[in-house]
Amino acid sequence: MTVSRVAFVEWPEGLLPDGAAWETIRRTVALSHADILVTNEMPFGPWLAESQSFDKDAARRSVDLHHEALSALSRLEVGAVISSRPIFVGERLTNEAFVVEGGVVRPIHRKQYFPQEEGWYEEAWFARDRDRFECIQVGQLRVGVLLCTELFFNENARHYGRQGADLIVVPRASGKGVEAWQTATMMAAIVSGAYVVSSNRAGHTPGGLMFGGTGLASTPDGLLISRTSSTDSLVVIDVDLEWSSTQKAAYPCYVNE
Repeated sequence: MTVSRVAFVEWPEGLLPDGAAWETIRRTVALSHADILVTNEMPFGPWLAESQSFDKDAARRSVDLHHEALSALSRLEVGAVISSRPIFVGERLTNEAFVVEGGVVRPIHRKQYFPQEEGWYEEAWFARDRDRFECIQVGQLRVGVLLCTELFFNENARHYGRQGADLIVVPRASGKGVEAWQTATMMAAIVSGAYVVSSNRAGHTPGGLMFGGTGLASTPDGLLISRTSSTDSLVVIDVDLEWSSTQKAAYPCYVNE
């Protein structure tokens, strides 16, 4: 049996890549002995999309902070880190998933689906990109990324499964309700035949917006196997490559489109 250890988390709102909170995270990651760590969506600094209006100065500060954080992520004692960051495309931002592996940063995917409602005014901040949903190799695993809201569009999870994904990762920044996210995590696993893990932001902003934490993990047949909590903010699962491969030949994954 070929197994990779994958860690998922709930990290606090307003996290900085230094200081006491980061040192605690660094030690916890080291103790996990994980091959891959999945963070929440754009994990550092304030949540930009709480504001209805795009602010170029605030956007620049977030871009710079996430760029500075790359060195801290690369120093974590883990095989690879999958996360996301804001980067400028023209006059607005895009939300780019990336992997840090062996000290090298590789882009994976840019977010395509954006909410526009109280607390999550992402349409105002982020530009779409005609980026494709394509797997990449991370360590032993074929990996696809769905950034937060993209989890609710099952055609993309199915597409990853058809590419042979062993693991779909879902960095997110979602609110208190977890039921829909739990259902969507399990459905993404069922239609893809891949493990699905999701990490979330936790805590509240100075303006009162609440993030719900609760990272989630599902097996390739859609069984929810683990969750993070405020007292267990990093959880590790074993990803069995043989199971994910076998499940793709089972119902409903084998059904032709």
